[in-house]
Amino acid sequence: MNLSIRSAFVLLALLLAVIACRRELPEAPAEVPAGPTPHAFDLPGYFPQMVIPAENPTTVQGIQLGRRLYHDTLLSTNGPREGLSCSSCHSQALGFTVPTTGNNVLPHVNLGWSTNFLWKGQVQGALEDIMRFEVEEFFEVDADVLQAHPEYPQLFAQAFGSTTITRDAVAKALAQWFRSMISSNSHLDRYLRYEASLTPSELNGMMLYLTEAGDCFHCHGFPLLTDNGFHNIGLDSVFSGNNQGRFLVTGNPADLGAFKTPSLRNIALTAPYMHDGRFATLEEVVEHYNSGVRHSATLDPIMTKPGKETGLNLSPQQKSDLVAFLHTFTDPTFLSDTALASPF
Repeated sequence: MNLSIRSAFVLLALLLAVIACRRELPEAPAEVPAGPTPHAFDLPGYFPQMVIPAENPTTVQGIQLGRRLYHDTLLSTNGPREGLSCSSCHSQALGFTVPTTGNNVLPHVNLGWSTNFLWKGQVQGALEDIMRFEVEEFFEVDADVLQAHPEYPQLFAQAFGSTTITRDAVAKALAQWFRSMISSNSHLDRYLRYEASLTPSELNGMMLYLTEAGDCFHCHGFPLLTDNGFHNIGLDSVFSGNNQGRFLVTGNPADLGAFKTPSLRNIALTAPYMHDGRFATLEEVVEHYNSGVRHSATLDPIMTKPGKETGLNLSPQQKSDLVAFLHTFTDPTFLSDTALASPF
């Protein structure tokens, strides 16, 4: 056989062998979409650890979805709150609350550490529990409306791996968003981190706050500035209607007049104060504790310590110093952070 012909046969045989090998190789697997990105919390070392349920880990995509839902009026398309969003009653510039009287609005801040929700504690548990209440009962969310939206199915897929939208998924997204609503950079925080100083008046107010003289620290300790408990602080001596407080939930006579301790973070911006908005200023709040406490059978023992039967007996300067210290709880970062603002 001619050498050139033989060489051609060899090359052809090699080519066929290569083609056969290629056919035998398994097909490359289809590319699997990456899952949601875990969110890293950046908290001061003096903050307690946040407990996050394993079934709803906090992710970048979940927070972004929850943020959009929080600010979207599509959250309520029927029922008595039609056309409202969470942000309708929770303005960032006012510490995520709005001025109301009669039924005051609790601010949305640092709720990732809370296990009691609403003034009377109607819901207890994790953020997922209060969000299910908000989704199912308060806003009466229609998942079909979100499902028909041109963008939401894909956003839910990015956060939870499915384009099917359920009320439970809405609640979980909102819970993730609420865990990201953290205030930790107030003037007081910066002072605790040796990044700022306090004025003499603020320092005097801090000493009042942290001692029996002002007696604030028992219910509003650092760093969350709430004990997340319920107390009758002497707003009334006779209770009726909504002023019966937690008793309306538990039926326990010992809970008459008790309401949840609100966080004092950004308190200078969240007027009016108390569950019914009866006090318009911080000065009025301080004066209540100073001279306005009303006695009843369920008055919290913290309010009736020896020597305080007639109030705190603070001087005008002490009251002014205490108010000055309360102003150090304002967190300008929390109030202006664009990551917390409406995405629309």
